[in-house]
Amino acid sequence: MEMINHLLLTLDGFLGSAAYFPFVLLGVGLFFTIYLRFPQIRFFKHAWRVVTGKFKKPGVEGDTSHFQALSTALSGTVGTGNIGGVAFAIFLGGPAALFWMWMTAFLGMTTKFVEVTLSHKYREKTADGTMAGGPMYFMDKGLNMKWLGVLFAIATVASAFGTGSMPQSNNIAVGLEDTFGIDPFITGGVLSILLALVVLGGIKRIAKVTSALVPTMSVIYVIGALGVILYNIDNLVPAFLSVWQDAFTGSAAAGGFLGATFAYAFNRGVNRGLFSNEAGQGSAPIAHASAKTDEPVAEGMVSILEPFIDTIIICTLTGMVILSSGVWTQKHENVFQRADMQFIQGIYSDDNDADREQLFKHLTLQKSQVTPYSGMVELVDGVAQSPEFTLIAARSIAEDIRFSINDHPYTGVINIREGKLTDPRIMVDGKSLIHSTKLTTEAFTHGFFGESGKYIVSIGLLLFAFSTAIAWCYYGDRAMIYLVGIRGVMPFRVFYVAGFFTAAISDTTMVWNLAAVAIVIMTLPNLFGLLMLSKEMKQEVNKYWEKMKDK
Repeated sequence: MEMINHLLLTLDGFLGSAAYFPFVLLGVGLFFTIYLRFPQIRFFKHAWRVVTGKFKKPGVEGDTSHFQALSTALSGTVGTGNIGGVAFAIFLGGPAALFWMWMTAFLGMTTKFVEVTLSHKYREKTADGTMAGGPMYFMDKGLNMKWLGVLFAIATVASAFGTGSMPQSNNIAVGLEDTFGIDPFITGGVLSILLALVVLGGIKRIAKVTSALVPTMSVIYVIGALGVILYNIDNLVPAFLSVWQDAFTGSAAAGGFLGATFAYAFNRGVNRGLFSNEAGQGSAPIAHASAKTDEPVAEGMVSILEPFIDTIIICTLTGMVILSSGVWTQKHENVFQRADMQFIQGIYSDDNDADREQLFKHLTLQKSQVTPYSGMVELVDGVAQSPEFTLIAARSIAEDIRFSINDHPYTGVINIREGKLTDPRIMVDGKSLIHSTKLTTEAFTHGFFGESGKYIVSIGLLLFAFSTAIAWCYYGDRAMIYLVGIRGVMPFRVFYVAGFFTAAISDTTMVWNLAAVAIVIMTLPNLFGLLMLSKEMKQEVNKYWEKMKDK
């Protein structure tokens, strides 16, 4: 597992975590924002009129209404990125990461407008009578680059697992285990059966389920979040200020948080912003291609609302819950995941400024004096005797460290090589920072609802993540239709459900790293295609407004 995780991190270093990627993603959004004269602002009001059916036409081709298409696309984006993803971004980059999530959403509103419009224009009717669309179709028919369409479709199938299936299942399992003590194996099994029952019904059943789930889960989550924010209202203004103040400087050390550079906060904020709203990834256009309309630009306008609802509203609520409650800088009792652990030579303290500086450099990949620890360690009742090391767990100095096997404190000698435990049986727990779903869950207990707040997160997570998994199965099977035809749909769905089950019992950190890689291999070809069709996009917008003059 550590080898796989290392491979994923290496790939991510060339893709999503590479210095160029945030500039490419934001650059495309900025280009279209200026080129189309800020459509996310100018067309915002009109978008609401379209989604409510103001310009509905009878008899047009399609499988879903504007609202159902929006709900399906939102169900694909409003998921673990809004609960675990925001927490993970703040854990890595501090408050500054939230600012860059906002910027990704604002520019992403335009990017999504463009990709949905072009995808809807080139959609096709499949052999079973349903509509199929997405960037692979405009790459093929608009650019005459079938090879690029094939590459994108393959990436979509991979992302269906890396974005839609595995992270969702994993976060549901973690949340339900932490809150209700439900074994992840049971969670994975039950939800896999429910997932199969929904996705086998195709887009019409998916649309019905998601159009009911999205409003329900949003209301529940907003009420819970406001319960924490209002309880910590004195901290709300400082929390907002920290987001803006740290945006271009990076976040300083605070409590157990050892700090983050501007570059790291920028990269993680943009990366998590993309995971949350998927603007530029090319996934939402697949859902919008099913909408009943003969006006591609109108459906593109509907999609402008997605990043606004997903990131600027829901992700901001999550971010303010975490920042105002203060839990992101506090160490909590937890079991350390192996991918999060590193043993380093010497004794470090986060009360010592010099130590914090060295650890900060180490965690932000700068040159430092920190070196991995190697050696034999004697344990008595799970406690290291005269340790010569410091354990870094979840990017913080771990405290009250205990080693065990099968929940029993271990007495004996363990071997640590190059900062890693060699015995896979050894479990390590203690106090450290926490991240992802665990961090958001903890934050929700610091409000008017007290410990009951964690149930809101669990229910919200269950609905958010499950609906995301439903939507992404649809994205994947449309990609399979493009690649091999209808015959590829059923095998894909079987493997998709199997992956959903497997991820419930897998390492959280590794799953997030898989998602980070999968997203980018889908995004880069899509952004290239959008730029190549920029002139055509502007023509489509102008033609639409010419038609609307008399309405």
